[in-house]
Amino acid sequence: MNSVENVIIELVVVNHPGVMSHITGLFARRAFNLEGILCSRIGTGEESCMYLLVKNDDKLEQIVKQLEKLYDICKVTVHDDYNAHVFDDIQKFMEK
Repeated sequence: MNSVENVIIELVVVNHPGVMSHITGLFARRAFNLEGILCSRIGTGEESCMYLLVKNDDKLEQIVKQLEKLYDICKVTVHDDYNAHVFDDIQKFMEK
C-alpha cells in the first residue's frame, strides 16, 4: 500500500460534450472509484481543467496510463502533495 491515501489527478482536456463521459467511463470500466471531481473551463474555453480525487492504490498507475491514451486529454499530472480542502469545503457546503 502507498503512504499517501489520496492523490489528485489533474487533467487538461479539450472542452466539448462527451469528454466527462469518456473519462468517467474509463474509471467505471476499470472499477476505480472517483472520490471527487472538479472541472472548469480555462483560457478561451476551448480547454478545461479537471481535478480528480482518487485513492492511491495499485490501480493508479494503470488508470493514469489509460487516461494519457484518451484522445481529448492534453495533459495528465498526478499530485500527491495536494491540499484537498476544496473537496472538503464542497462537502461542508452541501451539508447546509
